Amino acid sequence: MSDNPTIAIDAMGGDYGPSETVRGAVLAARAGGVTVLLVGDEAEVQQALAAEDAAGLPIKVIPSEGVIVEGEHPARALRSKPKSSIAVSVGLVKQGMADGFISMGSTGASMAASVFLLGKFPGLERPTLGGPFNGLAPKTTIIDIGANVDCKPVQLLNFGALGASFQRSFMGFDNPRVGLLSVGSEEGKGNKLVQEAFELFKASGLNFVGNVEGNEIFTDKADVIVCDGFVGNVLLKYTEGMAEAAARYLAGALGADSPAVKAISGLALAEEHGAAPLFGVNGLALAGHGRAKAEGVAASVVLAKRFLEVDLVKHMREDLAAAQERAGVSGDDADEVEA
Repeated sequence: MSDNPTIAIDAMGGDYGPSETVRGAVLAARAGGVTVLLVGDEAEVQQALAAEDAAGLPIKVIPSEGVIVEGEHPARALRSKPKSSIAVSVGLVKQGMADGFISMGSTGASMAASVFLLGKFPGLERPTLGGPFNGLAPKTTIIDIGANVDCKPVQLLNFGALGASFQRSFMGFDNPRVGLLSVGSEEGKGNKLVQEAFELFKASGLNFVGNVEGNEIFTDKADVIVCDGFVGNVLLKYTEGMAEAAARYLAGALGADSPAVKAISGLALAEEHGAAPLFGVNGLALAGHGRAKAEGVAASVVLAKRFLEVDLVKHMREDLAAAQERAGVSGDDADEVEA
């Protein structure tokens, strides 16, 4: 990796693009050690850039046409908007003009564009989305958190292998503990998906610690907690909402300036913690919270640089292949990315 990697940012993505995405890019470029390519409507991006103190910074604007918004069918939107900001951003990685890309826009479109343009790991049916559970369990990775709402047992195994690789290569865990999120800790608990996945995990060679109940997420029982994207996304948004509700309650009881209120409010602002990597695509791709503002965009650039430094994609590809070989399973490359 170059000492000064190039990161493409979908400047139009998210609830506050391009103003906040551009401001975040400026913050990241000003911190040094990275070149930023801002991809979006040239006039809008240049206008946002003119409002910032960006003179002399390593930032370049790459024109695009159209924006894929939440709610659009990802595959159809990519076909109808081949020059959209997400498509152009991923294309820069494919062409070798960028070392990675970040979008705070449609996660589905980021996933689909990454699969179509960069390709998946061998033997992987579908990529996934995961990362540290911010706040009360910052060293615990939850995977999947919304990319795949309907899963097969082998997919959960793949998620576990990718999550363990992330914990090992990026978080510094020697032998990460992997658990399945379930309704009980005993073997045999859970729905059919979890029960069948349990058997695959036992044969995978991963440091499998069994089932993990929801209340155990914050007790350090496992370093990687695996679930399907439906459950993971509900869990993620529930905890964000719970933190916001707790902050409002405590503000009424203790006052808005109370340290406890400020601490709880910080847990609620997941959008400030940066984007999460897409696991399983042949290139560095990060998808962030739609509500992310400048600080979250800048934090995502820092994360992208760190992922490149540890060669995260290479390690995950190798670790997935090893886990699949031990378990005697593989994914179905013919399946398409979920809408």
